[in-house]
Amino acid sequence: MKTIFKSFLAFAVIIFSLVFTTANVNAQTAPKIKNVVLVHGAFADGSGWKGLYQILTKKGYNVTIVQNPLSSLEDDVRATNLALDKQDGPTVLVGHSWGGTVITEAGNHPKVAALVYVAALQPDNGETSVQWLQTAPPAPENGVLNPDDKGIAYYDKAKFHAGFAGDLSKEDADFMFASQGAFYAKGFVTPITKAAWRTKPSYGIVATEDKSINPDIERAMYKRSNTKITEIKGSHVVFISQPQKVANVIIEASK
Repeated sequence: MKTIFKSFLAFAVIIFSLVFTTANVNAQTAPKIKNVVLVHGAFADGSGWKGLYQILTKKGYNVTIVQNPLSSLEDDVRATNLALDKQDGPTVLVGHSWGGTVITEAGNHPKVAALVYVAALQPDNGETSVQWLQTAPPAPENGVLNPDDKGIAYYDKAKFHAGFAGDLSKEDADFMFASQGAFYAKGFVTPITKAAWRTKPSYGIVATEDKSINPDIERAMYKRSNTKITEIKGSHVVFISQPQKVANVIIEASK
């Protein structure tokens, strides 16, 4: 009986070890979220995501870039939802600047598994973007102009390089200025109806040298929402100047 019991015990240990090892391997090799949707902000277009797109696609991610019409919060959310509809599974939704407000609303889409805010706005239910922008004084380099007679806000060309893209070359900043969309300022005063960050895991990047959104505003929003914060030294377009560091946060969110 002793011999039989010892044999049984040894067999049980082997089986347990195999089960534990298999479970551990499966946990480590479990597929990450492979879909990423990128949402640009005001005074910009989707072309700024190129560097980040190249890094993520080389790592096997399926990346979709939204071209926001910038005509209203509702229109930008609709454009983002169209991109989300096309995804084949769980998706990381990423927003820059004004795009943060957009993903806060669009992030309620059932395919969104996580949110990443890149130097982005993050209002709560009933809040507007402009409420947060007014919680700290703008930097002297900030060049957001008052809306024109059509209700469109542009960025001052004389301040665009220093205020928007200070760590890019002048040539790259000039291209960004030339390709910016026409942003209808009413988006800034449209309240959020349902903040997705209340129910979805959220990650936030503070651009420490940001002259368009005060970094303290970014910190305050992210802290309030219990968003996981990463600080990166860079301008408002940190996703262009530091694409690998921004990619690292998106990859973390995908896990």
